[in-house]
Amino acid sequence: MKPPTMRQVTLQAGQQLTKAQLHRSGALPASVVEAAEKIVAQVREDGDAAVRQFCLKFDGACPKQFRVPQSVIQESLDLVDPAFLEALHKAHRQLTEFHQREVVQSWFSTRPDGTLLGVKISPLASVGVYVPGGRAQYPSTVLMNVVPAKVAGVDRVVMVTPPQRDGSLSAYTLAAAAVAGVDEVYAVGGAQAIAALAYGTQEIPAVSKITGPGNAYVAAAKRCVSGDVGIDMIAGPSEVCVLADESANPAIVAADLMAQAEHDPLAACYLVTWSASLAQQVQQALDLLVSQSPRAEVTAASLADQGLIVLTANKEDAVAATNAVAPEHLELHCADALHLVGSIRNAGAIFVGPWSSEPLGDYVAGPNHTLPTGGTAAFSNPLSVDDFVTRSSVICYSPEGMLADAQATQTLAQGEGLWAHALSVGMRRRELEGAEKDAPSLSLDSICANVFTVAWPEPLQEPGRPALDFDLDATL
Repeated sequence: MKPPTMRQVTLQAGQQLTKAQLHRSGALPASVVEAAEKIVAQVREDGDAAVRQFCLKFDGACPKQFRVPQSVIQESLDLVDPAFLEALHKAHRQLTEFHQREVVQSWFSTRPDGTLLGVKISPLASVGVYVPGGRAQYPSTVLMNVVPAKVAGVDRVVMVTPPQRDGSLSAYTLAAAAVAGVDEVYAVGGAQAIAALAYGTQEIPAVSKITGPGNAYVAAAKRCVSGDVGIDMIAGPSEVCVLADESANPAIVAADLMAQAEHDPLAACYLVTWSASLAQQVQQALDLLVSQSPRAEVTAASLADQGLIVLTANKEDAVAATNAVAPEHLELHCADALHLVGSIRNAGAIFVGPWSSEPLGDYVAGPNHTLPTGGTAAFSNPLSVDDFVTRSSVICYSPEGMLADAQATQTLAQGEGLWAHALSVGMRRRELEGAEKDAPSLSLDSICANVFTVAWPEPLQEPGRPALDFDLDATL
C-alpha cells in the first residue's frame, strides 16, 4: 500500500487560511436528500408498513415487533466481558458528573415596583436517540446522548438502532442502553427510523427531539424533519486538528491524526505548526504507523484525501489558522498549551497538553463527544443538558410596574405603526389611572368608544429620511 501523504499548505507571515484551502465538501448530496425525503414521506403516510419495507430493503432484516423486550436489554449485561461492563459504568459515572454541572435552575427576580421576571426551565417530554449499528457498534454514542437527557430530566428516552443482517443486535449497544437507563429500544435504523421518531407509527410513538449520528441518509432525514421535531445537529465526517510546536512527539501526533482518520475515508485531519521539521517527522511517522494498522486502507485514504498540514510563519499565525479551521476536536501539543486556551475561539472540544489524548474524550473523560463538525464550531456547541430542556420566559407585572413601562411601550408601538399593541397597554393604563375605576357601571360600548388617543395619546415627530446613493432610474 502506498504511504499516505498529507497535503501541505504553507502560509506566509500574516497570511490567513482560507475555506478554499480546507477543501471541505459541505452540503449533503442532492441525490441523498431526495431519497431521504421520499422515505420520510412514505413513513409519514404508511407508518409501520413503510418502515418494514425499508428495513428489509436496506438492512436485510426486520423484527416481527420493532420494540426490543426489556428482558433482552437486561440480558445483554451478561453477554459482554466484565471488563467492558466496568468501563461502561466508569464512563457513565464520569459523564453524569460532568453533565450535572451544566444543569441550570429556573430563576425569578423582582423589581422594586413588584414586577416579577424570570425563566422557567422544563425538560423535554421525550427524546429519540439514533445509534448506528449495521456494520459497527457504538455503545459510547448511547451514553453520550442518553446521559445529558437523563440528567436534564427527560421523561421518555427512546433509542433506535438498526439490526445486523442476521437479525441480531449489538450486545455492546444494548448493554450501554441498560446502563444509561434507556426507556425504550426499537430495532430499526436508517432514514425510516428518523421518520418514525418524528411523526410516530403504530408501534413507535413520536418524540419531541432527535439526537445522535448516522450516515448521510440519516443526516438528510434529520434535516427533512427538522422543524416538525427538534434535532441536535447535522453531523458531518469526524475531524481533528493538532496544533503543535517543536516540543511535540511526532509519533504521538501521528497516532492522534490516525485516531480520527480510521473512522471514515471522509474524516478530516489537520496539523497546524510553525515547525517545518515537526511536519516532516509527523509525515515520516505516519508512513511507519499506518502500514501496521488493521484499518490501514481507511486510514490511508482519509489522510491522503482529506488530510492537511498547515505550516505557518509563527505561533500567532498558527492560532489564527486553527481558529479558521474551527475543528470538531482540537489538540494542543505545545510547550505552553494551557496558556493557548484563551486564544482559541473556535473548537468543539479542546484537548490540552501531550497527555490529553482525544480518544479519552471519546469515551470516559466526561464532556460530551457529540460535537459540531465541518467548521460549525464557529457558531455551534457540544451536546449538553441545554439541548434537552426548554426555557420559558416568565413576565408578571405589578400595576405599578405596568405604569412605569407603559409609556415607553406605547411610544415604541406607535413608531412601528402597531396601534392595537399600544391600545393593549393604553386600556390598562387608563383603568389604573382611574377613568374607569370610578365608573364601574359604564357600558362596554362606552369603554370602547373614542379610544384612538388611548393607544396613541401624543403624535410622534416625523423621523428624518436616511438616504443612500441609489440609481433610482436604472433599468435592466
